[in-house]
Order: sequence, then structure tokens, then C-alpha cells
Amino acid sequence: MLLVPLAACDNSPHPHGAERDNTLYMAFSERSPRYLDPTSSYTAPESTYTYEISEPPYGYHPLKRPYTLIPRTATELVQPYYLDAQGKRLPDDAPDEQIAEAVYDIPLRADLKWSPHPAFARDAQGGYLYHHLKPGELGDKRSPFDFKQLGTRAVVAEDFVYALKRHANPRIEAPLQAVFSEHVLGLKDYVALIKRESARQLEGRPENLADKPFLDLRQWPLAGAQAVNDHLLRIRLKGRYPQWRFWLATNFTAAVPWEVDAFYAQPGMAANSLTWNQWPVGSGAFMMTESVQDRRHVMSRNPNYRVETYPCNGSPGDAEAGLLADCGKRLPFVDKVVAINVKERVPIKELFKQGYLDLPEMDRADWGVNLAVDRDDSDEVRAFFEQRGFRLPMDVDISNWYLGFNWLDPVVGRGDTPEQQKRNRALRQAISIAIDWEEGYGRIFRDRGGDAAHGPIPPGVFGSKEGQPGEYNPVTHRLVNGKPVRRPLEDAFKLMAEAGYPDGRDAKTGKPLVLNYDFQRVITPELKAENDWMVRQFAKLGIQLDIRATDFNQFQEKILKGKHQIFWWGWFADYPDAENFLFLLYGPNSKSLHEGENTANYANPEFDRLFRKLQSLEDGAEKAKVMAQMNDIVRADAPWAWGFWSYSGLAFQRWVHNGKPGVVVRDRARYLRVDAQERTRSIAEWNRPVWWPLLLLAVGGLAIFIATRRAWRARETATAAKLESA
Repeated sequence: MLLVPLAACDNSPHPHGAERDNTLYMAFSERSPRYLDPTSSYTAPESTYTYEISEPPYGYHPLKRPYTLIPRTATELVQPYYLDAQGKRLPDDAPDEQIAEAVYDIPLRADLKWSPHPAFARDAQGGYLYHHLKPGELGDKRSPFDFKQLGTRAVVAEDFVYALKRHANPRIEAPLQAVFSEHVLGLKDYVALIKRESARQLEGRPENLADKPFLDLRQWPLAGAQAVNDHLLRIRLKGRYPQWRFWLATNFTAAVPWEVDAFYAQPGMAANSLTWNQWPVGSGAFMMTESVQDRRHVMSRNPNYRVETYPCNGSPGDAEAGLLADCGKRLPFVDKVVAINVKERVPIKELFKQGYLDLPEMDRADWGVNLAVDRDDSDEVRAFFEQRGFRLPMDVDISNWYLGFNWLDPVVGRGDTPEQQKRNRALRQAISIAIDWEEGYGRIFRDRGGDAAHGPIPPGVFGSKEGQPGEYNPVTHRLVNGKPVRRPLEDAFKLMAEAGYPDGRDAKTGKPLVLNYDFQRVITPELKAENDWMVRQFAKLGIQLDIRATDFNQFQEKILKGKHQIFWWGWFADYPDAENFLFLLYGPNSKSLHEGENTANYANPEFDRLFRKLQSLEDGAEKAKVMAQMNDIVRADAPWAWGFWSYSGLAFQRWVHNGKPGVVVRDRARYLRVDAQERTRSIAEWNRPVWWPLLLLAVGGLAIFIATRRAWRARETATAAKLESA
């Protein structure tokens, strides 16, 4: 009887028999995504969902390298045409000073439909069923699928116009507001207009009102965005801006239906977790159908998804790797994508080894590197991996990790006076020398390592000189036998003295220098070693480093308020251009001041001037020259300790097909195919019950029973004999 329930037990985190379903299983180690609203979402863990659900005009070919733009909701990639100040059309090679506007006329597909949602449901008279809910009518509904009726409609050009307008809405976190306002015609003025209209609408209402009334942006036109007709979107930019084509492949330009904004603005919605950030709506291959905070998220096939097929071409070697075997087949291949919360790396790795995860995590590009290190360090592990057929594709990619200094901080930031600026710069430079990235992430932490960075521009994009002979950061390195070598600590000690902290103590007070290190994750056993190593790097200079670790959502709150000092940060490129890394240091893109992506809040007028010049340049000699100048400025200012360019590697089970690393390809799930029969067979083979301990236990129990019974009978017999003799 004991053996019967034990026979049904296994280590699977999924319901019994789930491996037979046409479902892709993965983990997520952080808390649930904070933002799934396409206007707000800007982190890698969130992109797992936003890019599968929301659809911008463009995307990236899943296989081609270098990265290649392809149409997604657009029917083709378009070239802008240029107008002068009088609206006269100019030739394509017109000089920048003559160009007043760049106009993108983007034709849209006619077969786009929104995924089913109650916001679109209508009654017999054509009115919206759920746009005027009265208090109490919402009840205990916590999912869009708790509503009796769902609806849909076609995606039209006006939805893309509405999406661009939302970047001006003060009630929405809009990290690209500053960047887009510099380029989209009229958006800066539109931001001011909507801010006034929002304040007017909220006048007299509580500031902490959870469900703010619907702010209908359709009332106010935006000069830079126009629906010429249902299937032609016109976007007007201020001057030439070649990089705009890349932004058209991000969720920030994905269509947004006004009906969903109006639906979620109703009273009680936020309290019931009915918001964009829990239940996004899109026209993509999948839709969110289950969302259990910090536990489980499920995306299911969107029944309204258009006919889309797997590509028939790629990069050299893709055909040989089997990546073109599904040429012409309809997407997506899986019916569901299930993500479960597993907080630490070791359990994720073990679940993957047992076959219960098809891939460890979708958004993290270090799992393939991590498992490859395990494989290469042991012949036994290598044989085990080969026997199970784990696939660990790796590539060099455009992503980085670094240590940043908050420019607003009085100790490590810019400084208020010329003297303080000089001292703070010397301190940042000293720290940048002391942190031995080559040791830490080249030799010790190889499972998440990479090549030491010498600046902000990654190898693999135009104009980068990273890794080229003779190219190095003179602040942190010097040439020895033609190779860059990290400067000796003596150089850092001199800078510490210049900063006013000889031997790590304040020259005036004698007190030790204590700096705060804001780390974006809760310290798990796997991360403790890395943080201990970082503490030792600062200790070389006599600096005490106080680690302030939080989960990612709390970390985001801290940096938005500018309360950080030194912080750990990484960046996965949005697009393959230097601008996407240099804009992380552009002053108007400050995270704490303008809610942009400049987390260091760095500001240098000359750097900002050159950045604006860079934005109008096509790839060529002039662009490369400007990039080099910007590189020199930030190397000297040292707003980051430059960190390392991380290796990119994914991990897949042998039954998962079409997996290829690529940090800018965020809609990967729709291309992945799962052989559920092979998975079912393999899981059964890999996780067979081990019966002999149970049998040994049973034999032991039987032996104890027999021995106990014999002892009992012996005692009974002895008692009976005493009674007879008496």
C-alpha cells in the first residue's frame, strides 16, 4: 500500500502528463514582470511576453546574422522621404541642414486582428458591453476570460497613432518619452498638452486614486503621427534620423487599442489586477491566458493570429544545423508557453537536466554559457550531456554588464564644484582600475563571463573598435608587448590620494570611505560569490563596500528616485547600432530625472552635442569619427566601470527545434517547435523510479516485524511457563 502512492511521485513541477501536451515549458527566476504594457516595458524578462503578444511594424529575422530587419505588421520596409521647411520634397542625399522632416509612410497588413478580449465585446445595438460597468458589477473577476463575452476587431493604422500618443500620457511609465520627443514631430509639445489635460481631469480627486478615469488621447491630434487610411501609417520626424527604422522593431511602436485603455480605466480594475501589466492585448502569436503573481504565467495561441510561416533562408550553416527544416510551415508551432517561478539557478538547472524544462529561461543568454562550462570541466558531465542530447548554441552578441556610478550622488557622481568634480572623477577612475574584470569574468565566473570592455560601444556594430589590435582604454589599461594590460594598483592609489582618500580614508576626517552597492537581485548562494568578489575589488583600495541587494522591482523603484550610489546593470541591445548603447549615457535620457534609460544619470554637454550629431549620420567615416570622440569623453569621465561584453548562449532540450541565440530577436517562442512524443519518452527514461531502496526498506520492515513478533512470543511463552510452575 505504501508503494502505490510512491510510484506516482516524481519531481515534475507540472501536472501529471503535462509533457504530452504541445507546450513549451520554461522557468523565470525573478518576480513576475512589472510592466507588460508595450509603452512601459523595457527589461529582458518582460520581453519574453511583450514581443510575443504585442507587434510593432518591423521585427528581426530569427536566423540571419548580422541582424536583419523584416516586416512584421508592415507589409514592407520603407525608406523615408525628406521635406524642407516649406514642405518641398528633397532628394535622398540632401544635406542635413536642409531637411526639416523625414516622413515614413508605412503600409500595414490587412489581416491583423486583436486577440479576444472583453474590451471589444459589443451588444446587439453595437455598443460596448463592458465599458460602463457600475460599482459592484465587476465582482470577483480577475481575468479577462472571466467575462461572458469576448470580442475582437481589425488592427488599423489609428492604433499605431494611439500608441505613439501614449508616450505623452503622464499616468503611464514611458521610458522612451524623452528619446521619442526629440524626434517625433510635435511630441514634446504634445507631452505638455496631455499633462495639462490630465491634471484638469484629475482636479479635486485623490492623488493616490488607483483607477484614474480614461484619458481619451483620440481627442488631441499629434502632428508626427497620422492614419492616412486604415492600412497606411504616416510618421513624421524632425530631420534625418536613420535609427528610427530600428525603433519600429520595438514594442514601443507596437499598436495599442484605445478600447483596452478605456476598459482598464474603470473603477475596481486595478484592485482586481485587471491592467495592461497583467493582461496585455495584442495581435501577436500568443495571448496571456493565465497570470499568477510570482508563480506562473501562461501564454496560449492567439486564435485570431494571421497566417505566418517559418523562414526558408538564414545564415551560412543554418541549413546544416537543421534550422531550416520547418521552412514554410505555419507559426506558431506550440499551443502554449508556460513559465513557472523557480527562484534559484541550481533547481532550474536540475529541472532542465531531468527534462521538466524545455529551456531554462527564455530571456537569459547566459544559460548556454553556464552549462557549457559544466560540460567542459568534466568528462563525466560531458558524457552525460551528450547522452541526453542537450543543445547549447553559443555566439558573440551585443550585450554587456557593467558597474555604474550615479551622477547625482555627491561622492561618486559629477560633483558640484570644479574641485569636487576633479576629486570624484579620480575616485571613479581608481575604482575602474581596481576592478579586475579579466580575472572575475574571464577566469573565475566563466559561467556568466565575457571579454573585458574598454568603453560603451560593443564589438559587432559599425564603428566599434573593441577587441581590435592597439585599441584600449588608457584610463584603466596600458599596452605591454602590444597587448592591453590592466594598470597596476599603484596607479589607482595615486588617484585615490588625488580624490582625497589615501588608503581608503578621508584625508580630512580620517574616517574610512564606505560606498553603497545597489545590486538588482536578492543574493542567492550562486550570486554571493560574485558579490564577495566585488567587495574584495574595492577592498584593494581600502574602500568598504556595503551591499544593498533587493529584488528587481524594488531596485527599479530606487533608481527612479535617484537613491542609488553604485549599481550593477546590464543591457541587451534593442537594435544593432552604436546609438542604442551611447543613448544610455545621453543626459536628457536620465533615468531618475526623465525616466529614460541613462541609469547613471550621466550628463556631459559635449557628449550630448556629439550624440545629437550622431543621430543623423549614416554608417561611414564621419559617424566612426564621432563615435571615437564620444568614446574618449566617457572613458575619461568614467561614469561606468566598463565591465564586460557577455557571451551569449542558450540551452535547449534535444526535442526543441529552431533555437538560435540572438539578443535582439525577442519573439523567439513563436519559432520554437517541440516534439512532445520525444519529450514524453525521454522524461520517462530519465526519471525511472529507483525501486531498490523501497524494497530494502520493505525487507527491513519485515525483518523488524518478524524479530518483534518472535520477541513477543518468547516473552509470552516465558510468562506462561512461570504461571504453570507457580
